[in-house]
Amino acid sequence: MEFSAPLKSNSTKIMLLGSGELGKEVAIEAQRLGLEVIAIDRYQNAPAHHVAHRAHVVDMQNKEAVLEIVRREKPDFILPEIEAISIDALFEAEKEGFHVIPNAEAVNKTMNRKNIRVFAAEELGLKTSPYVFVKSYEELVAAGEKVGYPCVIKPVMSSSGHGQSIARKPEDMQNSWEIAKEARGDASELIVEGFVDFDYEITMLTARNEKETVFCEPIGHEQRDGDYVFSWQPMQMSEVAKQKAQEIAKTITDGLGGRGIFGVELFIKGDEVYFSEVSPRPHDTGMVTLITQSQSEFALHLRAVLGLPLGFAFYGDGASAAYKAENESYAPVVDVNESIFDEKSFVRVFSKPESHKGRRMAVVLVFDTVQKALSKARELVTKIQDC
Repeated sequence: MEFSAPLKSNSTKIMLLGSGELGKEVAIEAQRLGLEVIAIDRYQNAPAHHVAHRAHVVDMQNKEAVLEIVRREKPDFILPEIEAISIDALFEAEKEGFHVIPNAEAVNKTMNRKNIRVFAAEELGLKTSPYVFVKSYEELVAAGEKVGYPCVIKPVMSSSGHGQSIARKPEDMQNSWEIAKEARGDASELIVEGFVDFDYEITMLTARNEKETVFCEPIGHEQRDGDYVFSWQPMQMSEVAKQKAQEIAKTITDGLGGRGIFGVELFIKGDEVYFSEVSPRPHDTGMVTLITQSQSEFALHLRAVLGLPLGFAFYGDGASAAYKAENESYAPVVDVNESIFDEKSFVRVFSKPESHKGRRMAVVLVFDTVQKALSKARELVTKIQDC
């Protein structure tokens, strides 16, 4: 493959639709390969804006606004990095000859929990939890009776746990209904999922370039309110379950097609594996790969997008811990104790221009055996403050 310099008439351009901390790492990897990076987000000075050649602020749910920038910039690859994007704009861009990653239909299926659940369970035949889709409070109550308690309620379109809750008894449904309105996306329809009595859940990072598919070591993770707080790699699991997880991941990613990395979320119960969700982009739990692999999930994503070989080495066990803001600020400062920086640990600060309580502002990364790394990550993340 030939690599040109950015800002030239023959430059290879990538456009990030979404410029948060994950997009920032993608942009950094793109810079290392001499790609020209255009970063788009709904607010100014988003993390990837800091490391892109050009940055734009636009309502990404506005079809014409997105298309105007696409037509003006003429990127070689469009990389959606969040769910809240006008899918009509992606379909139109693809129709006009632009290369959407992995493809517009895959984004359409995965950005909506209804689309991907129906596709996975009813078209591909993957094992999932029982589920019902609802549009009213009355339907929500009826769905709870059907799937049983506890049950998980999620907006069909949201991200990072926004709008998600667990109802443990019928009396919890009113609160879940109110929480669903906080969705970062579309809360007009909800999915009610029967609670799978799983032992643990994993992310199976799966990269494909239309010539080969590779899997990262399974990533275990801990969530609070539907959002990741700790992750570790590898998750110890039986070879039978690991093989099933890879088979499911390949089935769903082959079904979606295209290039790039996919974060396939799975529930594990003994040797049984249940499909949960999939994101056609780097996954937040996969930030641990910044310390465990020769090629992080972000580097693998770029390799897959460009059609390059996907070989990489797993260096060793590690863990990550997300730091979330405690304060509201328009000029946030992340105060990191210097003890975090040693031979086996460090921190990545996302440099977000504003903070609010619960917003992810940094990540601690530790290289050690899983048990030691996770224990240390839990300790070190307490040595960060914001103001």
